[in-house]
Amino acid sequence: MDKKQLRNTLMLMACAFIWGTAFVAQSVGSDYMGPYTFLASRSWLACAFLLGLMAVLRKMGKTNPAAEPGFWQNKKVLLRGGIFCGVALFAASAAQQMGIGTTSTAKAGFMTALYVVLVPVAGVFLGSRPGVKLWGCVAASVVGLYLLCLAGRDTLSLTGGEWQLLVCAILFTAQIMLVNHFSPQLDGIQLSFVQFFVVSVLSTIFAFVFEAPSPDQFRAAAVSIAYCGIMSSGVAYTLQIVGQKELDPTIASLAMCLESVFSALAGWLILGETLSATELCGCALMFGAIVVSQLPEKKRG
Repeated sequence: MDKKQLRNTLMLMACAFIWGTAFVAQSVGSDYMGPYTFLASRSWLACAFLLGLMAVLRKMGKTNPAAEPGFWQNKKVLLRGGIFCGVALFAASAAQQMGIGTTSTAKAGFMTALYVVLVPVAGVFLGSRPGVKLWGCVAASVVGLYLLCLAGRDTLSLTGGEWQLLVCAILFTAQIMLVNHFSPQLDGIQLSFVQFFVVSVLSTIFAFVFEAPSPDQFRAAAVSIAYCGIMSSGVAYTLQIVGQKELDPTIASLAMCLESVFSALAGWLILGETLSATELCGCALMFGAIVVSQLPEKKRG
């Protein structure tokens, strides 16, 4: 691995670290305010960060010289893509924030990371033909999910928070597929800004309809909001964009998979959360399935 690939891999590992530790900030934030209020706060902050980043990059001349004149590029597709991606991101993020408020950060991290396996499975409906390896990863994920959430219980049913996190993984799968569809036609940071703007507007409406935001809530959760808004949504997204350039997709995917591991470690070190031996086996199975699903298939001669 040359120096550039090593640098980019470290960037993606830093990105995974920020996203993983953000589960702790989300968990702490859920103690002080409702999920929609927290989501609105971090999303408006992310919008401000990304808007400033776009302005700085434009001033530095880091824009595509072949692009159409004006600040916003390919406006019609940007608006359509931003709305579709934003609605999916809002639904996924709201489900995640609700789930984090009632379960551990480790469970939240590993259950959310299921989208890595679900994305290629969802591709079946778009005509792709996954091999035996992927279906084996799906089976391992299901067993891991059972060990993490259901083993040792009297009833084989997920709790409300666990269902929300499972729905969150499915919704993130949809959001990723929408981004994959629209991003080749758009500037990545502009698409990110518009989708976060949609999330901000929707979560603000839901916060005032279903919750009662107050200044005291914002003061109590200020550090969590700042970390999730600036670091998780702003800095980590920028690291992902830069880090994925000219880097082998498999290496990139494996580096990003560390998010779930960092979420479990952060929950243990910062919040004092622990997992039983059975739950740890479930985490190991799910992480193994996530990693193996990202490894390239051997081409037959």
